[in-house]
Amino acid sequence: MSDAIAAPPSLTASASPQTGKPRLDHGIHPGGVIAFLLVLVAGLGYAVFSLIADMNAVHQEPLALSAFVLLGLALLIALGFEFVNGFHDTANAVATVIYTHSMPPLVAVIWSGTFNFLGVMLSSGAVAYAIVTLLPVELILQVGSGAGYAMIFALLIAAIIWNLGTWAFGLPNSSSHALIGSVLGVGLANQLMGGQDGTSGVDWTQALGVFKALAFSPICGFVAAALLLLALKFTVRRKDLYEAPKGDAPPPAWIRGLLILTCTLVSFFHGGNDGQKGMGLIMLILIGAAPTAYALNRTMNADATPAFVQTSEAASGVFAGHAGGGARPDAAQARKTVADALKAKELNKPEVFGALAALSTDIAASVKNYGSLQQVPAGATSNVRNDMYLASDAIRLLPKSGATLSEADTKTLKGYTELLNDGTRYIPSWVKVCVALALGLGTMVGWKRIVVTVGEKIGKTHLTYAQGASAEIVAAGTIGLAELYGLPVSTTHILSSGVAGTMAANGSGLQLATVRNMALAWIMTLPAAMLIAGTLFFILRHIF
Repeated sequence: MSDAIAAPPSLTASASPQTGKPRLDHGIHPGGVIAFLLVLVAGLGYAVFSLIADMNAVHQEPLALSAFVLLGLALLIALGFEFVNGFHDTANAVATVIYTHSMPPLVAVIWSGTFNFLGVMLSSGAVAYAIVTLLPVELILQVGSGAGYAMIFALLIAAIIWNLGTWAFGLPNSSSHALIGSVLGVGLANQLMGGQDGTSGVDWTQALGVFKALAFSPICGFVAAALLLLALKFTVRRKDLYEAPKGDAPPPAWIRGLLILTCTLVSFFHGGNDGQKGMGLIMLILIGAAPTAYALNRTMNADATPAFVQTSEAASGVFAGHAGGGARPDAAQARKTVADALKAKELNKPEVFGALAALSTDIAASVKNYGSLQQVPAGATSNVRNDMYLASDAIRLLPKSGATLSEADTKTLKGYTELLNDGTRYIPSWVKVCVALALGLGTMVGWKRIVVTVGEKIGKTHLTYAQGASAEIVAAGTIGLAELYGLPVSTTHILSSGVAGTMAANGSGLQLATVRNMALAWIMTLPAAMLIAGTLFFILRHIF
């Protein structure tokens, strides 16, 4: 916590009068440390209390000591990832306001941490399961098994290791990139350990979509920030906007307000986007350890049951129309047929459509017989949840498998998918609170290394007000749109490449050594995280 909660600063960030560089070496204030620890302990206590309350509410049997320890360890590692994500990624949001003296360092990191917290709490949840869909189907369906725990531990620990390694060298690096690389590493290792039959590995079609979003991030940041700076120069004829800060003087009020606003938006949208990735993985952990409480969304209103049953039966009719008139299998055989088809990515077959028809009919019958998702008993919970997940994932992949559906059929299946996802993809409030606290508190620790790199080591000259505002506006807009469309993108890539873009557009020059090291870290992230995660999965799979 050497970079963490500092002694109270003056109203503006202190700086060297000659260089305008902010002072980042404030000592740790004891009151800040106590407050930090109190919030941390309160958050962990709230998580334990909420977990026990949820299990008691559905009469979940108490977990065995070993299962409870595994669950606690998995949750701590998941929250640890979000904590590291906070001080690794969010430093990008505060670098511009600190180096333009718009906010003192302590105020900036607390401000950013607060809006990261709010971003998580108000997030839509659309991104939460984007990472999950990259995982092998068999591991998702068996998430409570030894293989499931090996998967969770391997991918989270690998992402944390890579994040800490790049942070130690002061390199801005994407936590999203590291996590996705870890997911791919686990998928490949699982495929190799399964006999290299190609059915238990990564969904490369889904991975390609994520790759595109991640590759787009730095290009968008560099080009858009450069163009925005040039547009500002052409339209806003204010000399002070394009000058570096002098001493510790704050910028003019309107510029300061703009910089603080953009820092706020980047922090808020970073929380909304990055915080959700941890939520999706935490839900996998909870589903595996306590399926009765978390495998189904028991908060769904019973009044929605008739519509759910009707839509399920309509979807079954759509599937039956493409099944070629063959006999329907029973539920167990249908489940196996769909699962095997998902693993092999071969869904456009009459027997698969027949199995989906049987599966949809069985889901409708189960919910109708029990009255609602709330009433599904413990013994049937895992089967109902897995059937709903299989049906939803199959519908998502049908067009990519070559299936031709009419407009009416597509509309019916889309509505069915939304209902299935509502029943299986939800985030309890306490999970949001704990992730928000982990991300927000992480913002206040270890931020200085990355801040110095972004503020001093990308360009050859001091960051100007216009450069800081341009990079932050582009970052906020891109991350906000990404959350709206459910795409996991990199705050780090967008903002640090945005700073580089403004330096290039301004003719300030780039420090090639820093840019080269950043690019190398970005390029190495995927293969390094894949290697670490794959190795850990292999080891942990044998341990569990």
